Amino acid sequence: MAPQDEMQPQDKPVPKGAITISQINADEITFLANRFWAPDTANAHEPYNPQIIEDIYRKEICDTRHSLRRIMMLEFSQYLENYLWPNFDGENASRAHLMSIVAMVNEKFREKVEIWKVFETNGERFAIFFQRVLEACVEERPVVPAIMREQMSLLVFLNHCFNSMEVEICRNQAKRLVSLAMWTCLQPKRREQELNQIPEWRKFWKKLQKREKPEQKEKLSWERHFLQNLMIKFIRILETVSVSGPVCEETVRYCERFVEFLIDLEALLPTRRFFNTVMDDCHVVVRCSISSLVNREEGNLFAQ
Repeated sequence: MAPQDEMQPQDKPVPKGAITISQINADEITFLANRFWAPDTANAHEPYNPQIIEDIYRKEICDTRHSLRRIMMLEFSQYLENYLWPNFDGENASRAHLMSIVAMVNEKFREKVEIWKVFETNGERFAIFFQRVLEACVEERPVVPAIMREQMSLLVFLNHCFNSMEVEICRNQAKRLVSLAMWTCLQPKRREQELNQIPEWRKFWKKLQKREKPEQKEKLSWERHFLQNLMIKFIRILETVSVSGPVCEETVRYCERFVEFLIDLEALLPTRRFFNTVMDDCHVVVRCSISSLVNREEGNLFAQ
């Protein structure tokens, strides 16, 4: 008969990559959370300090190359709900603050937990936040690893919003980017060709033009050209990949994510109806098929 100690059930092994309670308790993020935002220490919190967000974003996200483990720790501490979003100061918030929120939202989606209720209490602030995300998506930045990781995070967040059109705050922001009005960015002859095919759309087009207010012209034009400009930026990034030689891994991943984003927009009826024509007008599929990345080993997934 086996000895007594051999008959005792062994401890279950900790899943690879899992964070243990002891690791959580000993982590620097937990100490910071207890000082500034943890619910259990609410009565002893120090005053809000924006530098904390700057330091966390640099040390825990940027310096670790968006380490999943570190972002998981931040999410576990309820960083988004109790510190980032309550202290988001609209247009005055720093880029680190904006990108930290994006990272936390993406992590919640990865973990398949409820997310949008955090923002529903303040729809106006979410609209400002969403606009800043859009601006960050199309701004011109160098094609280097650190920036491409940021751009990929922004793109993933944007895709989550478009895939959450059943949520009112997401629908209110996303629908203005994919409505009939986005055909403003089409070549006039192409637009006429499309409007001739469905007379009802021509009626809507005329109504849109009549309702436009001069003071909103610049803002509306920016929104209607957003997805076109985003695709143009993607093509420009794609063309930085040469036929041979070293290639930035983050650039390849961004291109893969962008194709995934386009596929999702094409798969959703509310977004496909008018977006499909703009995408075709930008010749995105053709530009992808003749790109150098398609012929590289690193581009196998992209080519699929």
